[in-house]
Amino acid sequence: MDSTSYRERREQLFEYFDRTAADAWAKLTSDAPVSGIRATVRAGRETMRETLLSWLPEDLTGKTLLDAGCGTGALAVEAARRGADVTAIDLSPTLVGLADDRTPEKLGRGTIRFLSGDMLDPGLGAFDHIVSMDSLIHYKGGDMVAALAGLVARTRGSVVFTFAPRTPLLATMHFVGGFFPRSDRAPAIEPIAEADLRKRIAAEPAMAGWQPGRTRRIKSSFYISQGMELVKA
Repeated sequence: MDSTSYRERREQLFEYFDRTAADAWAKLTSDAPVSGIRATVRAGRETMRETLLSWLPEDLTGKTLLDAGCGTGALAVEAARRGADVTAIDLSPTLVGLADDRTPEKLGRGTIRFLSGDMLDPGLGAFDHIVSMDSLIHYKGGDMVAALAGLVARTRGSVVFTFAPRTPLLATMHFVGGFFPRSDRAPAIEPIAEADLRKRIAAEPAMAGWQPGRTRRIKSSFYISQGMELVKA
């Protein structure tokens, strides 16, 4: 990993999600009415969240899970309802605070611990499963795979994550400025071809013994993302 480029991008993401567009993301991840474009993003994200959760055991009782880039906490809540003890972390204290406020008092068998900070912090410990939804899509291929290597080193089960697949439509949207108006636009996503990603994973020494499992691409108009599962070979 290029630690300098990772830190620089992390700072850009912090500035965006915690300050520039915190209100926009709070609204996007709520039930409040949104514009047509943002409605497609909301629908796509909901489908992706359901997909990643479907790749985890239905019963997570007694299992630990890291929600790496938890945003406003929707995935963490669903995992806790299945019985998981969730550590949910995000760069943005504002979004983490909102996630905590939105969490139901009763989660059934599971628990959630919300934190703000770096999802790659080894001090977070080890987990049975790790989920990273739309939190690695802003990093270049080398940094993303290095981050994945850090995550698999801390999981006993599986890692499920998303990446931005390199498609003509996504390349065009990336070129013209992404999903949101200029006033609250996120730092650019970094599309990567699935074949390239697979090659990088196979070539990464720190990921020896791990391989891609299930994968699914979700396209909801202006939302395009691909989920992938990493499992032990």
